[in-house]
Amino acid sequence: MSATPIRFRVNGNPVQATVSEDTLLLDVLRNDLQLKGTRFGCGAGACGSCTVLLDGRAVNSCETPLWSVQGHEVTTIEGLGTPACAHPVQQAFLDLQAAQCGYCINGIMLSVAALKAEAEPPSEAALQAALARHLCRCGAHLRIVRAARRALDLAAPAA
Repeated sequence: MSATPIRFRVNGNPVQATVSEDTLLLDVLRNDLQLKGTRFGCGAGACGSCTVLLDGRAVNSCETPLWSVQGHEVTTIEGLGTPACAHPVQQAFLDLQAAQCGYCINGIMLSVAALKAEAEPPSEAALQAALARHLCRCGAHLRIVRAARRALDLAAPAA
């Protein structure tokens, strides 16, 4: 396969990668750009650990060929907020201690951030659909849902 230069933006910065046609966005983010917050989980788009924002939309970077991001903006967890000024989603997850092992949480926060940007406030069904794309095996699911609701300004549904 021939190497093709791909130009795009990552966290607001211009990037060029010269890669083969079958290179995945996840590989460039982690290996070439050293953005380790984007995790490799299942490699099949089923766990959500590799979620990034592509022009504000949550996508699995393990299924996204690099050629498809030509001219687009990619946001990773490293670009969502800063240590001095956390994104509202990050702050809600910190305040409610919503992470346990932390492996899946970056992808979850990016999906919630995409949902927050789409609609204010989104429906409970939209939140559940966004979270359904993610697997969390450490038992923090209830805290994750509470933090996501707080970030989205959703009250917990009546029991």
